[in-house]
Amino acid sequence: MAVTEAELRAMGVPEGEALRQARALVEHWETAGKDPEQIRSDLAAVVADPEPFRGDPERGPLARALLAAPTLPLPNSGGAPWRQWGDKLDAEAVQQMERACRLPVALAGALMPDAHVGYGLPIGGVLATDNAVIPFGVGVDIACRMKLSVLDLPLEDLERRKDRLIRAIENETRFGVGATFQHRRDHPVMDEDWSVSPVTRQYKDRAWAQLGTSGSGNHFVEFGVLTLHEPLRGLPPGQYVALLSHSGSRGTGAAVCDYYSRLAQARHPKLPRELRHLAWLDLDTAEGQEYWAAMELMGKYAAANHACIHRHIARNLGVPILLELENHHNFAWKERHRIGGREREVIVHRKGATPAGRGVLGIIPGSMASPAFVVRGKGNPASLFSAAHGAGRVMSRTAAMKRFNWKEVQRYLKERGITLISAGLDEVPMVYKDIREVMAAQSDLVEIVAQFDPRLVKMAPHGERPED
Repeated sequence: MAVTEAELRAMGVPEGEALRQARALVEHWETAGKDPEQIRSDLAAVVADPEPFRGDPERGPLARALLAAPTLPLPNSGGAPWRQWGDKLDAEAVQQMERACRLPVALAGALMPDAHVGYGLPIGGVLATDNAVIPFGVGVDIACRMKLSVLDLPLEDLERRKDRLIRAIENETRFGVGATFQHRRDHPVMDEDWSVSPVTRQYKDRAWAQLGTSGSGNHFVEFGVLTLHEPLRGLPPGQYVALLSHSGSRGTGAAVCDYYSRLAQARHPKLPRELRHLAWLDLDTAEGQEYWAAMELMGKYAAANHACIHRHIARNLGVPILLELENHHNFAWKERHRIGGREREVIVHRKGATPAGRGVLGIIPGSMASPAFVVRGKGNPASLFSAAHGAGRVMSRTAAMKRFNWKEVQRYLKERGITLISAGLDEVPMVYKDIREVMAAQSDLVEIVAQFDPRLVKMAPHGERPED
């Protein structure tokens, strides 16, 4: 089917008659030649509000089955307090944030200016909970991460020795969903305890094979110019050649998310369908502790991926690294925040959001043709010490494939001095928000320390299935 049963359940379609009708509708639309992305969009509309479709000839059977499905009133009907940054945010992303804050374990929330729709918690969503972790609140690509290294290279090499830099990227990492290394990378992360969960135990060998790879979707490795506005960790202000990467915990992280999100949904079978993909695990249960240990291991693994990429590229070029910066997003942290008039320990989920505690350094990328920014957090309590994690999409992948062509994209990139090694049409700059507008919308959350302008960009080749 164009849409799998797992996707239908993730959308909130309950078991039984509703799932049967959803499968039948997908098959009908697929046979009629309907675009898979449109099928997903039309299904989501029925699931979100079935009442208007009750009498529809095609959608009616599904709508009536959804309305008849047993459910509970929304918990925490008043909702935990939350605030958004930026305007004209996607209405469905805002609705997702509102729903998340109505969970009985929700304490506070925030929505970042790069927000767009995700599974469960929106991308750009921040949620503080009471002793509970939400697998889909962390995300599929657990501990997706940014890393920047300043290399001891002259700026002229970005043009004069472009081919050498391109070869270094292509030789020292791999792109694509199933990308692996035949000769595996070494890193102490593989000596960690991988038996903390059945998933990490099963996937350890695959994780080792994928160590140092970059995946697909919006993951990238880039060379560019870093303009440092102030002294940073012993490096004086000025312009430098820098290496920037974005990727996460690869197939193992996705498997951890899938396993524990299903487990969480099984633990809360009576949640309303619109909240089922926000099912949580209590941290005082064995399953909650297992997921937390697996998530933290995926954090170490994602960091090791970037460490291998940067170390091997620097060695390939025979140059030292002058400065390194990095940060997670798609993660949950135990932190202390003042909520409801008192300070308490909470679990802060940052799904597509950057930690921005006072003085904390982070990296917020734009697109392949727009700047990334090194930022210092201002520790704004209203955002739960968080900021955006990027520019945020404004167009679906399917729409991008229909709208753009390589000839116009390459002309656009050439005008901006960008050499694209490889990427998919669904990741071209025009599918993203203006990163400068995003940064302006969160000036009370972070201050800009440096700007990175990409010059050589490598992403997964066109046609690869996205896994971000």
